[in-house]
Amino acid sequence: MNFDVAPVEAVTREFLAIILAGFGNELLPLTGDHGEESCPKALLPVSNKPMLEYALSWIEQSGIKDVLLICPSTHRPAISHYIHSQSSSASFSSLHIDLQIFDESQELSVGTCSVLKHFSARIQEDFVLLPCDFIPPPSLPLSNLLDKFRSDTTSDGSIATTCWFEPPRVEKGASPDEWGSTSLVTPIVWDDLSDTLLYVDTPDDIDRNGEELEIRMSLLSRHVFYPRAKLSSKLQDSHVYVCKRAVLDVLQQKTQVDSLREDFFPWLCKVQYQQTKRAKYGHVLGALANSVSHSISMRHSTLHSNNLIKVKAMSIVQPNSDASPLQQNRELGLSIPPSPTGSDDDQNTYTSLRIGVLIHRAESGFAVRANTLPSFLEANRHFIGQTPYTLPSDPQKRALIDQKASISADSIVGDFTRVEERASIKKSVIGKHCTIGKMAKIVGCVLMDHCVISDGAKLEGCILGKNTIVGAKADLVKCVTQGGYEIRENETLRNEKLDVSDWTADPDESEEEHEDTAEDASSAESSDE
Repeated sequence: MNFDVAPVEAVTREFLAIILAGFGNELLPLTGDHGEESCPKALLPVSNKPMLEYALSWIEQSGIKDVLLICPSTHRPAISHYIHSQSSSASFSSLHIDLQIFDESQELSVGTCSVLKHFSARIQEDFVLLPCDFIPPPSLPLSNLLDKFRSDTTSDGSIATTCWFEPPRVEKGASPDEWGSTSLVTPIVWDDLSDTLLYVDTPDDIDRNGEELEIRMSLLSRHVFYPRAKLSSKLQDSHVYVCKRAVLDVLQQKTQVDSLREDFFPWLCKVQYQQTKRAKYGHVLGALANSVSHSISMRHSTLHSNNLIKVKAMSIVQPNSDASPLQQNRELGLSIPPSPTGSDDDQNTYTSLRIGVLIHRAESGFAVRANTLPSFLEANRHFIGQTPYTLPSDPQKRALIDQKASISADSIVGDFTRVEERASIKKSVIGKHCTIGKMAKIVGCVLMDHCVISDGAKLEGCILGKNTIVGAKADLVKCVTQGGYEIRENETLRNEKLDVSDWTADPDESEEEHEDTAEDASSAESSDE
């Protein structure tokens, strides 16, 4: 019997997860700097947990171990502290997080493609790109998207798999128009049988014709002749993409491409069915045909067998049984490698360019991108509805809540928060180390850490940044504050976005200065006379 130890072979990682944590301009003033302290979008709380935590948990549950986390240089200290803090490091002990910075300003941010090209040397394998603000439901594990990518690349050479979801319906008037739109939905067309993305509406398309979709006949003749192509204007891009490594090589050559969603994928959809573009860019896209086999992974994937069943089902509706297998699959929207014998006339211009798509419906689970003020509030409201009556678990921390305070069962109160007698909290998320004064009333709000609500103040449908101070008997309805903002006593505000930079001279002081100036002017006139 041979007891020699077999040499251990190095394991090549299959995927690298890339998280983009930008400035979050759509979330201003919440993401505005508080003094010298930055307010990273990735650390804004949803149900008192930083939204970055949802993305990291999603990745960890999928089995991916390596994460490239990219953020602006000014956000690095805060995000690094969060990653290495005791509260978060225990939760993500299996992840190897490489935190990198990308120099940009809040006034002039760069596109996704520019960031990927900048860090292409660190990306040596297929990758999954995620935003820090996407909060998926338990019914949509990341492994489902990875399995679909494996299946698509193995069966017919897909180069990327995207995820689109149906955003939750928001009650009319839940947030004011001053906060901006709830979510940005984008019209898309996809083949339902092959799960192929066929068309994505772009900002240029909207500017050119905002009322109608302009779709080429070449796309319609290939897919719409049979009732497989579907159109929807109610879906939102999750900005979660699983891509082949070769996509980065193409981006390096297409220097004018800035955004994956607005530029690259819409362009790639057109190349799928426009022969002129295929001929023009065939040499650029040739690298995408050289894919690494996922055959080992597919042995353990149930999704792969389902995909093959779907492909076989598509052949049933094939109208031209005399056509070659390659031509049949082209008519069906599938991409298969050309025959090695070179029998097909078009093999020199043929390259597999399919984009897979996974559609997540609202009835399958709540999914949201918390990248706007309305969607951020909606995300918090969803979780307080799912978490019954969450108070600090430590008895000492819970002792800070007065027994005469009223807190509804669908509210969340953070650790070390003091709630005075006869204060009322309903359908709200209250952060850590906050102070809620006597007789204060808070309904449908999100308060971040260290907020102070003075006695008798009333808040409804508000989002308050860190260290916000609300004066006694102030009345706020549907307002958002930057961290550190102070609201005076008895002040009444409606539908306002309150930024610290708005602070100028106190109105009372301004009136006094105006009166003093007028008196000085009249005195000068009297002396002249």
